[in-house]
Amino acid sequence: MALRSFKGGVHPYEGKELSKDKPVVRLEPSSELVFPLSQHIGAPAKAVVNVGDTVLRGQVLAEANGFVSAPVISSVSGTVKAIEKRRSCTGSMVESIVISNDNMDSCVSFNEISFEEALKLDRETIIKKISDAGIVGMGGAGFPTHVKLSPKDPDKIEYIIVNCAECEPYLTSDYRTMLEKTDKLYLGLKLLVSLFKNAKGVFAIEDNKRDCISLLSEKCVDDNISVCPLLTKYPQGGERQLIHAVTGRDINSKMLPADAGCIVDNVSTVCAIYDAVVLGKPLMDRFFTVSGDNVVNPQNYEIRIGMSFRDILEASGGEIDKAQKWISGGPMMGFSMFDLDVPTTKTTGAFLSFKEDEASIYDATACINCGRCVNACPENLVPSRLSKFFENKVKDEFEKWYGLECIECGSCTYVCPAKRPLAQEIKTFKHQILAEKKKQKEIGRGN
Repeated sequence: MALRSFKGGVHPYEGKELSKDKPVVRLEPSSELVFPLSQHIGAPAKAVVNVGDTVLRGQVLAEANGFVSAPVISSVSGTVKAIEKRRSCTGSMVESIVISNDNMDSCVSFNEISFEEALKLDRETIIKKISDAGIVGMGGAGFPTHVKLSPKDPDKIEYIIVNCAECEPYLTSDYRTMLEKTDKLYLGLKLLVSLFKNAKGVFAIEDNKRDCISLLSEKCVDDNISVCPLLTKYPQGGERQLIHAVTGRDINSKMLPADAGCIVDNVSTVCAIYDAVVLGKPLMDRFFTVSGDNVVNPQNYEIRIGMSFRDILEASGGEIDKAQKWISGGPMMGFSMFDLDVPTTKTTGAFLSFKEDEASIYDATACINCGRCVNACPENLVPSRLSKFFENKVKDEFEKWYGLECIECGSCTYVCPAKRPLAQEIKTFKHQILAEKKKQKEIGRGN
């Protein structure tokens, strides 16, 4: 089968050899875990426990506060130490529940059923189980999964695409999930396909993971589930790029994947769906990669959500030297960090430590009009021009040249020979314009 792909993109150094052959190690939780109430797109969850309460592993700490929201579940047993604002990996202060771990792992009872019984459940019951489990997009976006599985017209969904690309450099937790949870991943997709009578399931995997392609191809004995090999290229795992590569269909910022007849879920999300529906387990744990050229022992872990980045790094032997760069997530779209005493969440899948901050080594110079940023942009934009609009604060032209369609992948900055921070400038201007539009909309409602 020919490898599928999209126009544009880049080929950064992969760095996956540092951790890809390291089987997942279950990491024991620390003495204190922190659970931010906002671990998803939408309304923050609402706390249903109080300071001093005793909680169990698997117990709801905060309930969904609206349709586009998700509950937060305790990953340990212990006592509610505080409910207060704590710093997140992005640097913001977020209302959080702090649990003092009693190291007993006392757990709520889970209602486990067979997979055959799960397939007989009606659509509403399955989606409610997913909602109650607090499952959100675990690839980083954090969109509540029950909302994604509730499109206006379910009969128009033709593809359930499992995003197995893991195109970000250094990240290998999805790769290990495919190798170590193959059956669970396959059965999770079967459950999802059963929700839509006209849908087919697709595992979309980059060809730098040929062992995963082979392993999942052997599992795909059903006519309505297949493997789609993809060309290894960043950002192949971007939702729009993935949909185009698999189906040939295109969506923009004003559309949802469902508008193109697609639903896209990360591999960890699909495994969490199996856990919720079949095993009755809510989302409490996840696979996590620690890597980078400054980590003593790069490793893949199964962590308890709520553990701190510092504890996980220490389990990997700490750092070789004083780091110049910490990143939550991948180096292309992850968040630069300045504090390790922050909690992991449902959407944090990696921590990277680097000896050098390569992005700050070079000073930006004048644009040489080489066009490399245009060739690299997966959205067919003109990043150099959009950057100029940012510098001159020309909002109308920025929108006219489709600046709001930027997916913030960083490909333009990566290829720029003048080392201009194109992606950062475009992202900043885009969010300024969107914030202004939102404010104007709210003022209009108030009138």
